[in-house]
Parts: sequence; C-alpha cells; structure tokens
Amino acid sequence: MEKVSSIFDGKLDILINNAAILMWKPFEEHTVEDYLTLLSTNLESCYHFSQLAHPLLKASGNGSIVFISSVSSLVSVSGVSVYATTKAAINQLTQNLACEWAKDGIRVNSVAPWLIRTAMVEDYIDLPESAKKI
Repeated sequence: MEKVSSIFDGKLDILINNAAILMWKPFEEHTVEDYLTLLSTNLESCYHFSQLAHPLLKASGNGSIVFISSVSSLVSVSGVSVYATTKAAINQLTQNLACEWAKDGIRVNSVAPWLIRTAMVEDYIDLPESAKKI
C-alpha cells in the first residue's frame, strides 16, 4: 500500500479483492491445513488489504471496494464447503464494511459469479461426472 500511495498521491479509487483458491473435496477429507489455507487466502487477505487500503480509499473521496464472492456462498455446491464458507464470510464482510465505511465515501460491494473456466477449476470442469453437477 505504501507503493500504491506513492504512485497515486495518497489516494486509491478502487480495490478489487479477487484472491481465492479452491479445493474440491468432501468436507470430511479436509485437513486443518486445508481449512487454514483457504481461510487465509480467501478471507484474511481480503480483510487485511481492505483495512490497509481504507485511508487511501477515504482520501479519494469516492473509493470503491469490490469483493469477488461466489454463487457457492449462497447455495449448496457439493465438494466446496470450506471454500463456500470463506465466500459467505466475504458476503458478510461486504455488508458490514458497506455500512461502516459509507460515512467515509467508500462504496463496498460484492459480485458472486458461478463457475468460471480458469486454471484453478480446469481439471474439475473437464471430468465427465462434473458436467452433471455443474
């Protein structure tokens, strides 16, 4: 954030929180390490970046944060329970920051897309048994 601040004169117009990893496996097969990795990457990183960006977003007078959530945060999707939990937490963080930071002129929203063909899900999408689930 120090580098961003120096480049943009202490202001930031938008922060896109798009950090995420996904582990496709039944809930009971997740290890503590899996859980902590998903939580740290998908939720904590967005939390901390938002907190660090707050002064710069506020200084812009018209700052915005967009969190990338997931449809899985709203409906049950088999094999992604821990991922979905982190994305549901993103939804709640979005709601709270939208209310809390409105006084600072910062808009906070989230977008909840469905499955997008990326390297992270490529192997899963191409499995014949996945087509039915998707």
